[in-house]
Amino acid sequence: MLTIEAVPLSPWRPATRVAFRFFTIYFGLYVVTTQMLGALVNLPIGSPPRVGALMHPLVAWTGDHVFHVSARPVISGSGDKLYDWVQAFCLLVIACGGTMLWSILDWRRAAYDRAHRWFHVFLRFALGSTMIGYGFAKAFPLQMPAPQLTRLLEPYGNFSPMGVLWYSIGASFPYERFTGIVEVAGGALLFVPRTQLAGVLLLLGATFQVFMLNMTYDVPVKLFSFHLFVMSAVLFAPHASSMCALVFGTGARSRWAAVAQIGTGIYLVGMAFYGTWQGWQTRGPAAPKPPLYGIWTIEKMTIDGAERPPLITDEERWRRVVVQNAAGIAFWRMDDTVLQYSSKVDTGARTIALSTAPANGSGAGTLAYNQTAADRLVLDGTVGPHAVHMETRLVDHSRFLLLSRGFHWVQEFPFNR
Repeated sequence: MLTIEAVPLSPWRPATRVAFRFFTIYFGLYVVTTQMLGALVNLPIGSPPRVGALMHPLVAWTGDHVFHVSARPVISGSGDKLYDWVQAFCLLVIACGGTMLWSILDWRRAAYDRAHRWFHVFLRFALGSTMIGYGFAKAFPLQMPAPQLTRLLEPYGNFSPMGVLWYSIGASFPYERFTGIVEVAGGALLFVPRTQLAGVLLLLGATFQVFMLNMTYDVPVKLFSFHLFVMSAVLFAPHASSMCALVFGTGARSRWAAVAQIGTGIYLVGMAFYGTWQGWQTRGPAAPKPPLYGIWTIEKMTIDGAERPPLITDEERWRRVVVQNAAGIAFWRMDDTVLQYSSKVDTGARTIALSTAPANGSGAGTLAYNQTAADRLVLDGTVGPHAVHMETRLVDHSRFLLLSRGFHWVQEFPFNR
């Protein structure tokens, strides 16, 4: 396995020297001014020095005079606070200025072999200690707890995107422990020179997955997880050429064999993509919505001529009607159990034919419908042995928190609901 000493570092290209100077300054400052210092300097008594506090005046001044916002420290579980973004900007400016000055003063230097080794060790231990901390919080499921009793009773649409992620992972302790073990193993492997590449490869995948989950579920650790991924990429960079040689081979015959296999793989990926895209267009979210699509709350219902008030003790009274595809309809009872039927809507006759199964099902009834307004639907007919009449109102499902929450770059506090 490759070690630091086995990677050829000299002579360096000019771009490599500039990149080394920049990342050394930026990540050096980032580690000592953020929570990563607490993981790296893990003291049994007390807490590590608050070096990050030295940044407060600069961050506040930058917020006031550059971005015209109030960037002040806020204690919360969010890593995407306004303060964090302004601090990252300050570190970026300092690193760019420091890189320029370093390049001017040290333009004769052809390589930084010794400095690179020490920087590599520093970054390995900083990243490894941080990932081990997060990993153990998953290996002993603390970060994503099991769904609480109140969450078990809460409608899914009332969850925030972060809440969906948190409690779906928390609902499966084996999976959460697996992800934690991967992070712990990757961090621990970074501490051993001969296993560092294995650790980097593990964490490169793990940190990218975490970053993508944060981005797609609006988890307010986007900025921090992006830094962890870039650190993993920087640690992998010296090994990239060796890994490419391992994948593509060094001889012409090996390269042609690799090209042929990659070409075949591209063809197979393309065919799978085409088939899936067709499904997306015909039966996925991009497919046309069926007639009467939506969630309809039943405001008035009569069964066999008798009006039934919306009592939760009435097992035969229904709460809502849901039409979400062209082949089915669902009726929610008052106790939130569901009756599902296959259905066929005839827009000409304005009827809905119900059956108990998609194919060869026995007739379960027929409903005539009258859409008196865009958000009003009246249903009359038979379902099973009963004659029913329902007056319904359309629910604006786009207002459910899960759909309306959206994406936020800046969050002062986590929105985990």
